[in-house]
Amino acid sequence: MSDLTPERQRLTMLRLAHLREAETGYRSGDPLLAIPGEPRPQYDPDTTTLTQRRQAKAAELRRAAAQDPDQAAALSLKQAGYRTLIRWDMDRRRFGPVGCADDRWLREATGRRISAAVREALFAVRAETLHRSKLSAKDRERLIHQYVRETFGTDEPVPSYETLRVVWREWFGSSGARQRYARSAARAQEVATGRHVVVHRPGQVVALDTTILPVKVREDVFGDPVSVHLTLALDVYTHSIVAFRLTLVSDTSMDVAMVLRDVMMPLPMRPDWGEEMEWAYPGVPATLVAEFAGHKVAGLPFFAPETVTTDHGSVYKNHHLIEVQRVIGANIRPARVLRPTDKQAVERAFGAIQSLLFRILPGYQGVDAADRGVDPEADACLTVARMESLIATWVVGVWQNRRFGSYAPSWDPAGDHSPNSLFAASMAQGGFALQIPPAELYYQLLPTHRVMIHGKRGVKVKNLWYDGAALDDYRHQQSRRGGVAKYKYLFRRDPRDPCFVFFQDPRTHDWHTLRWNGLPDEGQVPAFSDARVREVLREVRSRGLAPKSDAELLPLLLELIGGEIPIEQWPTRMTKTQRVEHSREMAQAAAAAADRPADAGLAARASGEEPNPAEEKDNVVPLRWHERARQGQAAVDDERRRRREHIMPERPAAPPALGQRLRERSLLALPEEDDLAESDGREEEL
Repeated sequence: MSDLTPERQRLTMLRLAHLREAETGYRSGDPLLAIPGEPRPQYDPDTTTLTQRRQAKAAELRRAAAQDPDQAAALSLKQAGYRTLIRWDMDRRRFGPVGCADDRWLREATGRRISAAVREALFAVRAETLHRSKLSAKDRERLIHQYVRETFGTDEPVPSYETLRVVWREWFGSSGARQRYARSAARAQEVATGRHVVVHRPGQVVALDTTILPVKVREDVFGDPVSVHLTLALDVYTHSIVAFRLTLVSDTSMDVAMVLRDVMMPLPMRPDWGEEMEWAYPGVPATLVAEFAGHKVAGLPFFAPETVTTDHGSVYKNHHLIEVQRVIGANIRPARVLRPTDKQAVERAFGAIQSLLFRILPGYQGVDAADRGVDPEADACLTVARMESLIATWVVGVWQNRRFGSYAPSWDPAGDHSPNSLFAASMAQGGFALQIPPAELYYQLLPTHRVMIHGKRGVKVKNLWYDGAALDDYRHQQSRRGGVAKYKYLFRRDPRDPCFVFFQDPRTHDWHTLRWNGLPDEGQVPAFSDARVREVLREVRSRGLAPKSDAELLPLLLELIGGEIPIEQWPTRMTKTQRVEHSREMAQAAAAAADRPADAGLAARASGEEPNPAEEKDNVVPLRWHERARQGQAAVDDERRRRREHIMPERPAAPPALGQRLRERSLLALPEEDDLAESDGREEEL
């Protein structure tokens, strides 16, 4: 109503009065506010119907228009009829009193009149300049004049430069953006659905992204300074960092799957954390959450994500992630091309962590090469394990309790809110689903392999054979599964640790662990990856070998992963790239062992005992390649001992030492008569 002039507002209220009288019989719409003479007989609601009253009002308006046409035209009631009253009533219900106003009174303001020829020229120049390099408004004006002159002739008028500039801004927006962003916005506009997503609960949208950690850290095997990748999962509604991972070199689809699993799992308390880090959200006691989780839970939200927003990296587009989103029931949606605003929350979180934490750590590399220190690699003193522990402590203790500032919720922009307080408020408003996924979720998130079961050797997955007692009931028989995996069994395998595969019994649905046939019964083997297995098989083919079993591949595998290199030659025989590869294999195997359920019954990896952060100093770096070499040599010795015992089960008695018979008796003792007779007989025979 405020958009109407005072005169138009008076006419609108007069129309509303006529409408109320036709609807209720009273001009005010309320019997308690009736004026003298109301209700009139033709509008009495006790004796007439709504249709009769509307028809009577339409007849009254027609008589008034016939008696005084000028006044009826001024009141805009000349053409009002039965259908008009119905339309007014429907619009009044939708928009209020302004629904009775004439549409021409609130006509959209175009500002300027543009002819059809100029309009066509504007859109043609827009389509042409969108794929060119950036042009100024003057350049676009010249192209518009050229298009109109060549298409419609010189007699067609063209507005002035200022008019064209204003119309261009109204129709196509400001031209201050870069060209590639403008093209991206145009493509997004073509496929846009017109719906604006409003995030109003935790877990509705989780932004996921990976960046290089701006701090140099030392890997846990050789102690070399390396760069690690930080994968972050941020809840868009509460701005809570619900999960993160540090990976050497780059992340894989398996790492992303485990990050999404961490979002759904409660974070366990660490030994060095105090009571202030425990679960403290109202409505759900910490003891109840600890009872469901099986351990004390830290003060970090956990939930099942509904939508996961990522970038266009290949790690987020493979078939494994598609299967992961089906298992967890989430939608993994990539952001629009060249539209960083789709996941600006997680991008801003990276910047906040850098300014609040990473900048003050030794080994920080700066924003670019110009701001970098003299030698960040030499300044690095934190290991990957210590950095992971530091980030986890900072997230739970600092980030989750930090005031929002400009990210305060819309319903309380001036309040003091943090991620923890906003999550607590959402729990009070909509409740909290205490759903902790079972331990079997780890197996369900692993990549699937459809293979047949061999009667004697087991199953072959990624060129390696696996076997176990769990396959005894299914040997020499096909699976009853149909479809793509017809007659085949499904096996799960963690690409980070090829030593094991996992099999779910089709009858009991229990999960079983199958060991690689090449693993020795005693001792441990250094960690290796799929790339190392392919390298071993290439070496086997190049040497012309034909191993009968995977156990014969173990010596060659140990030779390639550096197990047989003497300790003194490790730093000189291995380049930095090779050391990083070995460190990555060890880190992936350790991460896979940590992600496996506690009841899997798997032995600890051969990476040795993990360093105790409480006993380790910040400037002490564990150099553990000596342990790795000793483990490799021990595995070789165990394999050789196993082969010897297989060939000769009973160990023969050792032969007597030289001169043992002479030492048994004295050289001065005289021989017996029987001995002399035997010696004389031998002489006669000779």
